Amino acid sequence: MTATLSPGAWPALVLNADYRPLSYYPLSVWSWQDAIKAVFLDRVNIVEYYERQVSSATFQMRLPSVVSLKAFIHPVRQPAFTRFNVFLRDRFTCQYCNARDDLTFDHVIPRSRGGQTTWENVVAACSPCNLRKGSRMPAEASMIPRQRPFQPSVFDLHQNGRHFPPNYLHDSWMDYLYWDTELDP
Repeated sequence: MTATLSPGAWPALVLNADYRPLSYYPLSVWSWQDAIKAVFLDRVNIVEYYERQVSSATFQMRLPSVVSLKAFIHPVRQPAFTRFNVFLRDRFTCQYCNARDDLTFDHVIPRSRGGQTTWENVVAACSPCNLRKGSRMPAEASMIPRQRPFQPSVFDLHQNGRHFPPNYLHDSWMDYLYWDTELDP
C-alpha cells in the first residue's frame, strides 16, 4: 500500500544498541525520512515495520516503526537543567497548591535575596502562586514547597515520566518501552 506521507507521520522509535530507548523524555523518535536515511547509511537495524511503504520508480520499502542503533551510545548520567525537566521532576504540578495548569517556575529563595537558578532552588509553580509569593522567602509568604527541590537522577525523571506517556505510542513500540518496570505477580 503506497501512500502520500506527511513529514510528521509515521515516526520511528529509536533504540540504543542494547534495545533500550535512547531517551524516554522526550521519547526518542525520528521522522520516517530520517529513519530511512539511517538505514541506507547503515547506522541502524530495522526491528519493526509499519504496514505503510514508500516507493520510487525502482524501489519499495516498508516504513520502519522501530530501529536500533548499530553503535551503542552511552546514556547521559545527569539530566540537563531545563524547564521541562524541572516540571517532570515535580510531576507537572505546582509545588505550592498542586495546580497543573499555567505552570512556570519559582525560585524558592528569590534571586533578589541571593537565590540561584539551580536544581536545589527552583520548583514548578503555577503563575498565580508565583505572583503571590513574589520576592518573599517561603516562610514570609506562608508558602512552603510540597517537596524540597533536588537534582534528580535520570532514573528519577524516567520514573516520573511514566505517569505522563507521550501523545503517540504505536502498538509496535510497546515491546520496547517500559520493559524495566516491575511485573505484576
